[in-house]
Amino acid sequence: MNRLDYLIQYLINEDPQYSELQIPETEQGKRDLFRALRNVREPKPVSEEFLRLQDEELQAQLQEKGIVELDDCRDAIHRVQKPIHRVRIGNTELSLWQGDIIRLRVDAIVNAANAQMLGCFHPLHRCIDNAIHSAAGVQLREECHWRMLQQGHLEPTGRAKITKAYNLPCKYVIHTIGPIIPNGIPTAFQKEQLASCYRNIMACADENHLESVAFCCISTGEFRFPNQLAAEIAVQTVKDYLTAHPDCSVKQVVFNVFKEVDRDIYQRILLL
Repeated sequence: MNRLDYLIQYLINEDPQYSELQIPETEQGKRDLFRALRNVREPKPVSEEFLRLQDEELQAQLQEKGIVELDDCRDAIHRVQKPIHRVRIGNTELSLWQGDIIRLRVDAIVNAANAQMLGCFHPLHRCIDNAIHSAAGVQLREECHWRMLQQGHLEPTGRAKITKAYNLPCKYVIHTIGPIIPNGIPTAFQKEQLASCYRNIMACADENHLESVAFCCISTGEFRFPNQLAAEIAVQTVKDYLTAHPDCSVKQVVFNVFKEVDRDIYQRILLL
């Protein structure tokens, strides 16, 4: 039995409802099923053998995707259609990078989480919460579970909570809950909630002596915060924090985008 077969069979054996599942023949089919089973799995302990093989598999997948170093982020700025000038606030550099945030080797990446803080349970969902938990491994959901048990209540919107990163190339993940905008028109209070996300993430990174942080586009997409306004709040809040905290430990802030529309928005804002 190969590594993926063992891992899938282990997860199938955990829950009788999956007893009829057949392991796919293709490598990609196996990877998809392995991810889906972890996506829907409740947090609970696993064997040391499972963790060892899971970590080997996730590290192999990461090497295939390729790790992106901070210097690569800086170089990528000069390969976009409209060259962008890096912005400096005191001793901190603000930059833009388009790509998959789970590939970045920085001190911390930001996860746009939900109030349960356990990751996305929808199998193979394309949200960042699912991608981060899937790439990190089952340990991340387990750590979040115990942190939430100790907390005793759902995570409030606008806060920031730091965890280990496990199989991600970054050192830590900073989780935050952004405001949900059902009608796509944020109120003044919801704008402040989003600003609070960025402010508290910067404070969390500073308190933990981190030197580099990569932000995702918090609350856009399914949470329906307007992309342009969200980016304006993100950049201005980070600038304001750095201005108010000249001794901040964070020396590199990366605004990570995945979609072209967000790349164009951040380019315009950072060129101002």
